[in-house]
Amino acid sequence: MKPNFNGMTKAELRAYVLEHRDDLDAIEALFSLHSSSESMLFHLPSSEEEWQQQIEQIRPILERDQERERLKQQNGE
Repeated sequence: MKPNFNGMTKAELRAYVLEHRDDLDAIEALFSLHSSSESMLFHLPSSEEEWQQQIEQIRPILERDQERERLKQQNGE
């Protein structure tokens, strides 16, 4: 059973994501915590290896979003 990400503080959610890096729902919840009034800072990779790691972490989220959009279009939403 997955924890309630909405009930976690940002620090708790960040700690969870660091321990469960393959949990896309947790990663998405962490990114959605930032509001328009907050600036979101990202660590820029300093090597090609770090770039690839970040791309691989984000790729499944982007693919899932693309699939959701494709299904919405198929269903006429």
